[in-house]
Amino acid sequence: MNNGLTTQAPRRLRRLLKRERGGISVLSLQMLLCSLVVGGFAVDVGNAFQTWTQLQATADSAAHAALWSREWNSADTAKTKAIQIATNMMPVSRYGDVLTPEDIVFGTWDATNEQFTPNPASKSAVFVSTRRYEARNNGLGTWFLRLAGRDEFDVAAGSVFQTYVPNCAREGFMAEGRVDTQSNNHYLAGFCVHSQTHVEVNSNSVFDTGSVVSMPDKTDLVKPASGFVTNPGLQQSLRDASYAIRVLDRLDNIRTGLLDPEHPKYGVMTPTSPYYRNYITHANVLTVSPPKGNKSLSASFKTGYVHQVTCNGGNNTITIDGDWFRQMALVTNCKISFGNGTTLEDAIIMTTDTDKNNAVNASQNLRIGKNDNCEDGGDVQILSMGSIKMTSGVDFYGSQLISAQDIELTANTNGVKGISLVAGGEIDVTSNGTYGYCAGMGMGHNYDASYFRMVN
Repeated sequence: MNNGLTTQAPRRLRRLLKRERGGISVLSLQMLLCSLVVGGFAVDVGNAFQTWTQLQATADSAAHAALWSREWNSADTAKTKAIQIATNMMPVSRYGDVLTPEDIVFGTWDATNEQFTPNPASKSAVFVSTRRYEARNNGLGTWFLRLAGRDEFDVAAGSVFQTYVPNCAREGFMAEGRVDTQSNNHYLAGFCVHSQTHVEVNSNSVFDTGSVVSMPDKTDLVKPASGFVTNPGLQQSLRDASYAIRVLDRLDNIRTGLLDPEHPKYGVMTPTSPYYRNYITHANVLTVSPPKGNKSLSASFKTGYVHQVTCNGGNNTITIDGDWFRQMALVTNCKISFGNGTTLEDAIIMTTDTDKNNAVNASQNLRIGKNDNCEDGGDVQILSMGSIKMTSGVDFYGSQLISAQDIELTANTNGVKGISLVAGGEIDVTSNGTYGYCAGMGMGHNYDASYFRMVN
């Protein structure tokens, strides 16, 4: 019996060895290992891409915060703000220091060549780089690639932001509410008409090639049925655009800089201030009483000074007339009236009166600014917390009206040499006006506020 078992054992063993079921070849083992490596690589690369996306979003937000803060603060303060934003998005406790002061560089942006040039004193552009680097002890750890000897990835992202001022804010009409333009107006190339709600046009106006009519949705344009036929160029000028009219939030700052001419941020005599005027040369503000009877303000005003006039009840209107308001500024709570034939040059006039009908008004034949063919200087800025109403025969030359409420211009307005109207309410422009464009020349003293955009 034992001999039978001994004889059968070798045969069973040979049959077992010949079976292939459950076996693995060397090739299959290699393919399995390759699959594991490729799968592991995909997992780690996917994780790296996800991390890059997170770093990019953080760089974009930090760059915007840095440039926004830099407008009124030092570079160090702006960098601190950017790092605060980055830390909120990617906490140090989890991600390490993804952004350091050295990763934030202020400079200028050349849009033509798409080139960033560092300049520590610049406020116009910033480059921000966020990083997870092994050298910073916050590299991105791997999972499967550790088997291949790669423990960490270096991942970085960058963002460039730039400031800009829309053409509509520099020259043209810009209103939070409706912009209503009547007939027989002429808008020259480059001129912009913008409303944050909608624009209304009548008939027989001309929109030169290069002029712009914009609103958040251009299909909201209100026009006669034949409006595109009776308004040559109108259809080609239409654009979709939306802007927060930020300069309206600056009126208090502007007033502060006028009443405190050497204010470090807003002072009209501070060279680094965006509100600087070289024709204001005296830091003390002259207090002037409203004139009585037929007396003129001119006897109490002096070249190179900021003047403050306060009205206390009664007739709270002061009148500026004649050809003397040059190289000076006025801040008042009174209503302001401009007499027939008045000329203004190198001047700032601001009223805090909030009358909805006529906080500022002019009868006729008012010249605002110097007729100098878009040269620098001679410009005028009139600012009002109430409405501004100008009747016929107003000439604009490189000058600006800002109203927290409405602006109304009636017939025969000439803005061929540069005009900017900014309203927190509506702009109403009637017939027979010509509105031109200086391409920013001679408009450098306009009050505006920077806008921000990502350029790279």
